Amino acid sequence: MKISIGNDHAGPDYKKAIVQFLEDEGHTILNHGTDTFESVDYPDFGHAVAYDVQIKNADLGIVICGSGNGIAMTANKHQDIRAALCWTKEIAELARQHNDANVISIPARYTSIPQAVAMVEIFLNTKFEGGRHANRVNKIACK
Repeated sequence: MKISIGNDHAGPDYKKAIVQFLEDEGHTILNHGTDTFESVDYPDFGHAVAYDVQIKNADLGIVICGSGNGIAMTANKHQDIRAALCWTKEIAELARQHNDANVISIPARYTSIPQAVAMVEIFLNTKFEGGRHANRVNKIACK
């Protein structure tokens, strides 16, 4: 898969570990995140990742900021983006199964790096169930 990833200053270590995992799994990475801890604006990176997914330049997206909220809100401004704020493997799994989430948002200040990598692994390997969930997902976007 081609995965787009973006992070602010709260997430360089998270991004590094996640990218290493993804590359070890054979995925292609589009890196929009910062590699430093100097303060930056998370919307710049959230928009870049969401745009990659929106135009189908990436299969899925990963965004990381301190709480995960701001960058998820940013990504969700894009049409057909369903960014899910996840802090456990179970939530990441349900976000894909029930909500067809195509971007995972990770709160760097509230999860560990191993936990974040595990959530990404589950997110990438879980498929949307469709069925009764499809009608609900189809009602999310403003058209």
